[in-house]
Amino acid sequence: MIIFNRPDLTETLFQAIAKVRPRKLLVVADGARPDRPGEAARVAETRKIIDRVDWDCEVLRNFSDVNLGCKRRVSSGITWAFEQVEEAIILEDDCIPDPSFFPYCDELLEKYRNDPKIAMVAGTCFLGDRAPTQGSYYFSDIPLIWGWASWRRAWNVYDIEMKGWPEFRDSEKFRRIFPSSIARNHYRNQFDRIYSGSIDTWDAQWSYSVWKTEKICVNPSRNLVRNLGFGPGATHTHFYDPAFDPPVRSIGFPLVHPARKESNPPLDKIWLNEQYHFLAKVKRRLRRVFQLGGRDA
Repeated sequence: MIIFNRPDLTETLFQAIAKVRPRKLLVVADGARPDRPGEAARVAETRKIIDRVDWDCEVLRNFSDVNLGCKRRVSSGITWAFEQVEEAIILEDDCIPDPSFFPYCDELLEKYRNDPKIAMVAGTCFLGDRAPTQGSYYFSDIPLIWGWASWRRAWNVYDIEMKGWPEFRDSEKFRRIFPSSIARNHYRNQFDRIYSGSIDTWDAQWSYSVWKTEKICVNPSRNLVRNLGFGPGATHTHFYDPAFDPPVRSIGFPLVHPARKESNPPLDKIWLNEQYHFLAKVKRRLRRVFQLGGRDA
């Protein structure tokens, strides 16, 4: 559980976690920024929510006294978590899961525990009615981290400095993952900025580490997590975008496993085109401007 300065969102996530009563809860928190009036109080209020665990649960806290920022705090917090446990479900404060997300993660953490090819289990699906119907999940080259799970053995490849990114960026391997020049240029430009240090984030480094080591991800065939963090208090998602807010639907059990363990480029292409194609981005921008579909409208 990764928290910071938003007690309202943390409360919502805490209630979702309390319903499944985990036996161990690891909580990571960043410190307040000294130049933000009132933030120290909000940080303290947010942390107090964890004190309300009232079930049989070992609570481990990793609270920073100083502000480390998104890149250093989240990455160091996940590293700390995997020093305590071999596998974990990871939720940031604004990622609110459907109850079925937890048994879905549990089952797949066990199934792929010793499979070095699988990097993570995601909880989000942006494909809508184009998601596969013949299985509970599919394999993807795209790591999605709005509610996810992984193992220590996978996180061990994490490279926060993205060493070797310029060479990988120009490689055939990168072109294979992103055959579309639109998506490829988006990731190239964004990751160049992260590599240079001009964007403070941790997740691009995880994506790069997954790609570089040729691992794949498990993505559900229906969306199990909703991100409530859009808005002015967010670090990166300042504006609501309906393309990133598909409805949440419970997943059925027993899970139906795919017949083949390999990534699905056609499904990845659908999602990438929805997010990064110029016309799709213009359509979403117009929707915001004319207040037709945004929570921030």
